[in-house]
Amino acid sequence: MTEPTAHIDVKDLTMAFGSFVVQRDLTFTINRGDIFIIMGGSGCGKSTLMRHMVGLIEPAKGQVFYNGISFWDTDPDDREQFMRKIGISYQSGALWSSMTLAENIGLPLQEFTDLNRNQIREIVELKLALVGLAGFDDYYPSEISGGMQKRLGLARAIALDPEIVFFDEPSAGLDPISARLLDDLILELSDSLGATVAIVTHELASIFAIGNNSVFLDPDTKTMIAAGDPKKLRDESDNPKVRKFLSRGEG
Repeated sequence: MTEPTAHIDVKDLTMAFGSFVVQRDLTFTINRGDIFIIMGGSGCGKSTLMRHMVGLIEPAKGQVFYNGISFWDTDPDDREQFMRKIGISYQSGALWSSMTLAENIGLPLQEFTDLNRNQIREIVELKLALVGLAGFDDYYPSEISGGMQKRLGLARAIALDPEIVFFDEPSAGLDPISARLLDDLILELSDSLGATVAIVTHELASIFAIGNNSVFLDPDTKTMIAAGDPKKLRDESDNPKVRKFLSRGEG
């Protein structure tokens, strides 16, 4: 069995806005190929942690390391190169309503590659096919369902074949069947792309269906109180808050 290789290391991270501390002393590792769950109760700072990890917010204290290199200690040019290896799918979708599905996916390819129009079109069609949206190239986001919009957001997140993909509440607003189909799609793409995946979610079905590693943020103590395989945390954690969250108070 191959030993896990650290892909992202978060060390002694504190998130704060002025004097208001969101979370403190966060230390955990995301291994290469993990489907890593960032979980915890409402208001604990899950999405804020994701924004710190992708370079949108600088930590008040601590570091984020990618492949052993400190993200915030690198110069701006190197930091930009790091960010091009990261794909992000936001909860709101962050889709351009005035652009077609193909144009939404093609935008990062136009901005960050030297590919010509025909090459971009080929990649766009491939990405749409990967997420089950083949043939919808010329539709606008308003013309497709919420579940299809989530898949479009995923297709755009993987447009540049990133090493790491972040999701912010990917199942929010979806019915259980659509949510499960999205979980299956994330598993398939993680396997086919070989990407490391980090997901902000509180959906237990998704956590147990796809997650193999996790961190649990507590809004009361303002720090992490558990880390590891979510199923093991549910069954074996010695922290009653963690067990209650992962069992919805049952058992």
